[in-house]
Amino acid sequence: MRRTLKTLAIAGVAAGIGGLLFAWSGLYSVAASKAHWTPVEMFFEMAMRRSVETHAASVGEPPDLDDPALVRRGAGHYEDGCAPCHGAPDTPRNPISRHMMPEPPYLADKVAEWKPRELYWITLHGIKYAGMPAWPAQQRKDEPWAVTAFLLRLKGMSAEEYHGLAFGRTQADDQARMAELTGAAGGPMDDTLGETLQDCARCHGYDGNGDGIGAFPQIAGQSAEYLRETLQAYADGNRFSGIMQPVAAGLDEDAIRALAGHYAAQKPATATVKTADPAPELLDLGRRIAESGAPEDGVAACSGCHAGADGDTRHARDPRYPSLDGQHASYIAAQLRLWRDGAHGNTALSRIMEAAVRRMTDEQIDAVAEYYSRRAPERAMAKGEDGKS
Repeated sequence: MRRTLKTLAIAGVAAGIGGLLFAWSGLYSVAASKAHWTPVEMFFEMAMRRSVETHAASVGEPPDLDDPALVRRGAGHYEDGCAPCHGAPDTPRNPISRHMMPEPPYLADKVAEWKPRELYWITLHGIKYAGMPAWPAQQRKDEPWAVTAFLLRLKGMSAEEYHGLAFGRTQADDQARMAELTGAAGGPMDDTLGETLQDCARCHGYDGNGDGIGAFPQIAGQSAEYLRETLQAYADGNRFSGIMQPVAAGLDEDAIRALAGHYAAQKPATATVKTADPAPELLDLGRRIAESGAPEDGVAACSGCHAGADGDTRHARDPRYPSLDGQHASYIAAQLRLWRDGAHGNTALSRIMEAAVRRMTDEQIDAVAEYYSRRAPERAMAKGEDGKS
């Protein structure tokens, strides 16, 4: 037995030295123009799949992956972040990506091979040495679920359906709406908007009121200061979002100012996504927290910073604070939970909000979100879009 163990040990050392010498010799080609040897490829594939299966087992409970808003959000990111390499129902894979090693697969043909938690884990963490990047904002554990929800719908999706999810409107409608809002006469501001507004409108709409299903926040009528600060925080990586950061990072200062001014000038919609009426007790709780806070729980009143609960002004005393009236309840609730979990951002205003909501319960968060979502924005706009009579 001792002789056998000694022989195995010597053989192992010899194999290790031989492998090191082979690698050092440079004989093994690392060129992307040449496939791995079949045994090597099989080993890497096995190791990758087992790693994903093992780590994805600890992923928490997924949200409702049939939620249309979640699917729509995922489609918007897929078009920019995934389709260039993996292709889409309306666009083949980029010829350059098809010469990568390993070649990025057309995902519609591969989704069925993975469980939802595994798709989520791959989206969040990426795959080493495969050209598959990790999620740009690792703090946002919630966002990759949107891509997962979309991927589960991808098999058999028509080009028309994909275009509707990824772009929101038909190209003709887009062009007509952009011409209406930016003006046909042109000019410096119009030129700046023309280069950037179309991408923003895919999700937020040209008028800033989104798509009507709550996939994206309504930004129409928010102050230009708030919109400008928010875009800059995304661009600098100080507000976390794997969806918004890559978009904002490509904008220069002029484009950010032009977009902020454009959306600030739009009129907010009169109603948000229709949901089942919550219990009156929940709305009353939301109103009380908005007006007076919950001192017994260490929760400050929302109206101390945001627009007053009486609706007399559209914007708060500090224009960097957004108006909450008429915003989607799901969006408000999600943002409050991000602040509570320390995953919203790393700005001075984020730290203020983290302290304000640190002790809020899920019930209190839902109550505030439902209350503000049912406050009509037009009440606050009655004195003029800048809050002045």
